[in-house]
Amino acid sequence: MPKRILQGVVVSDKNDKTVVVRVERRFAHPLLQKTVRRSKKYKAHDENNQFKVGDVVSIEECAPISKDKRWTVVAAQA
Repeated sequence: MPKRILQGVVVSDKNDKTVVVRVERRFAHPLLQKTVRRSKKYKAHDENNQFKVGDVVSIEECAPISKDKRWTVVAAQA
C-alpha cells in the first residue's frame, strides 16, 4: 500500500527534530455546495532541523517515531 503524501505549511519548529505542519483540505459542503476549508496539524520528523516557520513542505507517512509523530518531512516546495 502506498504511503500518503500531504502538503502543508510549517507553523512551529520549536521542538528538536520535529516540525508542526498545518495541512489544509478544501471540499464542497454536502448540502450548501459552498467550498469549505478545514485544517489539521501534524507533527513531522525533521532530522536536521532545516525547516523553519512558513516553509511549504511535503510530509509522508512513516512508522511511529514517538507517541504522536507518524510523519516525516520529505522535501520543501518551491
